Amino acid sequence: MQNKSGSKIKLGLFVSIGLFMFIVGIYFVGKKQQLFNSTFHVNGVFKDVSGLQIGNNVRFDGINVGVVDNIEIVSDSSVRVDLSIDEKARKFIKKDARASVGSDGLMGNKIIVLSAGAGGQAEIKSGDRITTSVPVSLDEILYKLKVTVENSANITDDLSAIMDNIRAGKGTIGKLFMDSTFSENMDKTLLNIQEGAGGFKQNMDAAKHSFLLRRLLKKKDTKTESK
Repeated sequence: MQNKSGSKIKLGLFVSIGLFMFIVGIYFVGKKQQLFNSTFHVNGVFKDVSGLQIGNNVRFDGINVGVVDNIEIVSDSSVRVDLSIDEKARKFIKKDARASVGSDGLMGNKIIVLSAGAGGQAEIKSGDRITTSVPVSLDEILYKLKVTVENSANITDDLSAIMDNIRAGKGTIGKLFMDSTFSENMDKTLLNIQEGAGGFKQNMDAAKHSFLLRRLLKKKDTKTESK
């Protein structure tokens, strides 16, 4: 008889603890889903929700202020998303606020990110349609990164081919760096130009000191003064 009473007590404690844990679980889940808070509802139309699901968080300034209440396909190019937002956050969300689809971390769940509107605008009202912006797709980012890597590889291959041609003495630059004959000819050409410039300067200096040239210049100066 005592054994039966002890078993009933243990069973009662087990059921009570299980019921308590169940109530606590419901409370936290309901709190997360805004079931026990006063809320208002807005909606937005997106072209692509990028895997967003009902129950995902709505975040404003890094704080969870609501949840995704419903997702409905309106047409082949638009999806309507209904949001349930905590009433306490209404005063911070203006009519010109914008909503976009983001990620909770690099590979986390999709969320709705609300950005504050300009100062002086009226508060958003329940039932309003919020302006949306096109989300940045991770697939698009990876595709652009792939294209960038491929372009970098092509540029590297081209530079490698150019350096091979230079080492082989091909082209003007290759001959300039690798062909000793071409380099010597260039040196001689530059030397001849330098020597020619020096000779021309010497001739001009000698002409300035010439007696006939001085008389000619003097006659020109006299004519200029007489005029």
